[in-house]
Amino acid sequence: MIIEQNNAALRNLSALVDFSKLINSNLELDFTLNNLLLTCFGKFFATRGLIALFNENAGLEIKASKGINDQVLQNFKEKVKTDNSSETLDAFLKENHFVVMKEIITSDNIRGYIFLGEKFNKQDYTEDDLDFLSTILNVAATAIENSIMVEKLQKVNRDLDGKVNQLSSLFDLSKEFSGILEEKMVGKLVVFSLIGQLMVSKFAILKFNSNSAEFIDCKFDRQKLEELCESYELKTISKPLNKDEIKDYSAELNDLGISLVIPMQIKGVTKGMILLGARINGQEYTNSDIEFVSSVGSLAIISIENARLFQEALEKEKLEKDLELARKIQQNLLPGTYPQLDSFDIAAINLPARQVGGDYYDIVKLDDKRTLFAIGDVSGKGVQASLIMANTQAFLKSICKQSLSLDEATNLMNDLISENTSGGGFVTFFWGILNDETNELTYVNAGHNPPLLIRDGKIEFLKKGGMILGVMETIVPYMKETVKLQPGDALVTFTDGITEAMNVAEEEFSDERFEKFALKIAKNTAREILDQIIETVSDFAKGAEQSDDITCLVVKVK
Repeated sequence: MIIEQNNAALRNLSALVDFSKLINSNLELDFTLNNLLLTCFGKFFATRGLIALFNENAGLEIKASKGINDQVLQNFKEKVKTDNSSETLDAFLKENHFVVMKEIITSDNIRGYIFLGEKFNKQDYTEDDLDFLSTILNVAATAIENSIMVEKLQKVNRDLDGKVNQLSSLFDLSKEFSGILEEKMVGKLVVFSLIGQLMVSKFAILKFNSNSAEFIDCKFDRQKLEELCESYELKTISKPLNKDEIKDYSAELNDLGISLVIPMQIKGVTKGMILLGARINGQEYTNSDIEFVSSVGSLAIISIENARLFQEALEKEKLEKDLELARKIQQNLLPGTYPQLDSFDIAAINLPARQVGGDYYDIVKLDDKRTLFAIGDVSGKGVQASLIMANTQAFLKSICKQSLSLDEATNLMNDLISENTSGGGFVTFFWGILNDETNELTYVNAGHNPPLLIRDGKIEFLKKGGMILGVMETIVPYMKETVKLQPGDALVTFTDGITEAMNVAEEEFSDERFEKFALKIAKNTAREILDQIIETVSDFAKGAEQSDDITCLVVKVK
C-alpha cells in the first residue's frame, strides 16, 4: 500500500515537473491555457473544461474551452460575464453540469476560474485529484500571469509602434503642409494621409466661411451633406464625435454613413471639419486614431488659413500698388507750380488721409490779368471720392476754356457733376478769380466751408453762392460776389479736415480755434501762414489717426 502511494506520488511529481516545463516553454496565453486543460483531461479523464479570466473591467471572459457546446458558452456570456458573484457561479456550475470549479490565484488575487466536467469513467474527483489540481493551478498561475504581462507588453509595443508611425507621419505632414499654399493641395494631402493610416474610402473635408460651409473634397452624397450643413450648425461642434455620439447629434449624418466627425480648430474656434466613413477593415476608430486625425486636421486648417492669408496678402499688395499708382496720378492732377502774380502770393497743400482722397485744389492762369483758384471736398473717402475729384478737375479744366462768367460756370459745373455722380456723392466747392490789375476777387461758394478773409484783425466769411455741387441739376442759379482786396489782406481757404482734426482725447481742432490762430498769423507770407497752420494742426492731432483729408490754400495780397 505504501509502495503504491509512493509510486502515485512519484507519478504526480513527474507529471507536475513535465507540466511546469511545458507551460513555461511558451509565453503565449492560449498555449498556457490549452495545455492546462489538456493536462486536466489527461490526468483526471475530464470530458470537458472551461477557463475564464477577469478582464480589465472586472468581467469574466472565456479564454479557453474544450468539449463545451455553443449553448453553454452563450449562457456564460449572458449570465456570468457581467455578474460573477458566488451565487451566479454556483448556479452556472449546476445548470451546465460542471463538477469542479477552482479559483486561479496569482499574488493573492483571483485571476479567474477553471471549470471541469464529469470524468470519462463516471468516477468522482478524489481528494488527491483536487490537491493535484490545486498544485498545477498554482504552477499555471505564474505562467498565466507572465503570459498576460507579455500580452500587455506586446499590445503596448504595438500601440507604441502605431504612435511612432503616426508621429512620423505627422512630422512629415507638418513639413509638407508648411510648404503648401493652395487649398486643393491641402485637401489632397489630408485625404492621402487618412487613407494610408486609417484605410477609409468615404470622407469629406470642409471649411467654414462666415455664413457658409465650403467643400474642399467630398466622397459622400454631396447634395445631402450640403443640405445637412444648412440644417445643422456643424461649426458649433467643438470636440470629436464617434459613431454613437453622431447618432445622438444627427440621425441624418449617421444615415449618410459618417462614423467620425473631427472639428478643425484654430485657437478653440472651429474653422473646418473632417468627416470620415467606416474603415475598410471594419475596425472601430480608437482614441489613438481620433488623436491622429485631430492632429492632421490642426495642421490642415492652419495651412488652409495660411493659404487664405497669403492670397489676401497678394491681393492687398496688388491693391496697394494700384493705390500708390492712383495716388501719384492724383497728385499729378494738382498744380505743380503756381503762377507768379504782381499783387498776390499763393501757397497750397493737399494731405490725403489715405493713399487717395477726395480733397482738391487747383490754380489756373486764365489770361495776363486773371487767375482762377479752386478748392473742393468730395463726400466720402478713398477711391470713390478720388474718382469724383478727378472728374471735378476735368470739368474745371474744360469750363475754364469757355468764356463764361463765374456764376454761369458754376451752374454748368453742378450740372456736369450731377449727371456723372451716382450713389449720393457730392462736392463742396469754392472758386474765385483774382484780378492782378484791379486787386478784385470774384467768387462763388457752392456749400463749402466759408474761406476766411482777414483784414485789420477781423474776419469776413465769403459765403455767397449756392448749394453744394452734384445733388441735383441747377434749379436756382448760383450767385457770384466781387470783393475789393487791399494790401495785407489774407485769404485762407480750407477743407473740414483741418477744423475736424481730432486729438487722442477725441476733441476737434474746431472752427473757433482755427479762426483765432489764423488771426494771429495773418501778417505773415502765404507760405508761412500755410506751414504754421499745418504744423499746429499736426501737433494738435499728434498720436490720433485722422479720417479726413486736409487741404488748404492761402492767398496773401501784396
